[in-house]
Amino acid sequence: MGGFFGTVSKTECVTDLFYGTDYNSHLGTKRGGLATYAKGEGFMRSIHNLENSYFRTKFELELPKFKGNSGIGIISDTDPQPIVINSHLGKFAIVTVAKIQNISELERDLLAANMHFSEMSLGKTNPTELIALLIVQGKDFVDGIENVFNKIKGSCSMLLLTEDGIIVARDKWGRTPIVIGKKEGAYAATSESSSLPNLDYEIEKYVGPGEIIRLRADGMEQMRKPNEGMQICSFLWVYYGFPVSCYEGRNVEEVRFMSGYKMGQKDNSEVDCACGIPDSGVGMALGYAEGKGIPYHRAITKYTPTWPRSFTPANQEMRSLVAKMKLIPNRAMLEGKRVLFCDDSIVRGTQLRDNVKILYDYGAKEVHMRIACPPLIYSCPFLGFTASKGDLELITRRMIKEIEGDENKDLEKYAATDSPQYQKMVQMIADRFGLTSLKFNTLETLIEAIGLPKCKVCTHCFDGSSCF
Repeated sequence: MGGFFGTVSKTECVTDLFYGTDYNSHLGTKRGGLATYAKGEGFMRSIHNLENSYFRTKFELELPKFKGNSGIGIISDTDPQPIVINSHLGKFAIVTVAKIQNISELERDLLAANMHFSEMSLGKTNPTELIALLIVQGKDFVDGIENVFNKIKGSCSMLLLTEDGIIVARDKWGRTPIVIGKKEGAYAATSESSSLPNLDYEIEKYVGPGEIIRLRADGMEQMRKPNEGMQICSFLWVYYGFPVSCYEGRNVEEVRFMSGYKMGQKDNSEVDCACGIPDSGVGMALGYAEGKGIPYHRAITKYTPTWPRSFTPANQEMRSLVAKMKLIPNRAMLEGKRVLFCDDSIVRGTQLRDNVKILYDYGAKEVHMRIACPPLIYSCPFLGFTASKGDLELITRRMIKEIEGDENKDLEKYAATDSPQYQKMVQMIADRFGLTSLKFNTLETLIEAIGLPKCKVCTHCFDGSSCF
């Protein structure tokens, strides 16, 4: 996916920009970039590959070259960013968190209009440059950003570093969040509110769907009002989000805790303890333990110093290796026990298969699994949250194909909790991985824990619903 941070200040902004951007590192693993603007000196930009290292190690030594009171940064799972553009709108740098389904069609249209692309990403058009070219077709920045909203299929949130502050624009359906922070003499805009507190910013505003705001050191200017409709991604609270982050005023850890708590209250399983699969399963497991009235134990621990998250690497072999190596079981807490584990989701099933085998090998008597969200039935057309190349990479679709002979048959029935088809699919997954029992959270419980109206939250990956 990706996350960005931008700040504009009455003083030098580079330190805030560096650390604020770094606090988005859990959202991406491929590219990192910074750009600053200094009056009289112009724009400075740097981009680094993060696939074999971390953001801080790549940028720390070159920070002295960045000057100015405003800047933007990005941790991206896709294209190299920021892009710097000189146009009739003026000079600007841009970062995006986006997924463009119709990028080939838009590329053809722009080339036919005598536009050209100079920033290639793995031999293909750089999506952020394409978005910049759509912006410069407008008569002003607002008109250009609305052109992006109107033409792309997917989603796009962005920050534009201009010679007159930072323009903040959230995806028209609000699928990805932007939070604005404020402190004396400075404003910041970020994908993750967890970027703000250690830099002394307080949350000032949650940017609305399609809203456009210009930030200057001395204030905010609304350039476009927000849209009424919103479809913020529910998976932000399930998996992506850092525990202390808030979206739409709803804290990630609180949502995970409440979803586990509600599940624990209803669950009739007989187990000795609850455990969380680090990191995003821990909040749910703490809630489950409290809701059910059983102890929480750390029977498996993540080795944090060197192993990054396993969800994002594009290579399946590397994903599997990282998933195995980063989690270390504790025989003393497993041996002879009926253990219930909580995890955020099951996508392909690779990590689940490896983890369950290890738990039994280390003496667990029973292994129960509880999942924070409903089964993932549909691939996401709006956000790039997996490296999946097709629906059959989803464990659910593979089970459906085994049952029906067609991975696309009766999907609405398999998405309906407690239908015969749903129950059969879940039991097949449990049997395939040797689980004593497997239960997924219901969509109703997840929405209740998030605390927003269902119509404001995107649940497409669970039930196929869409505002399009």
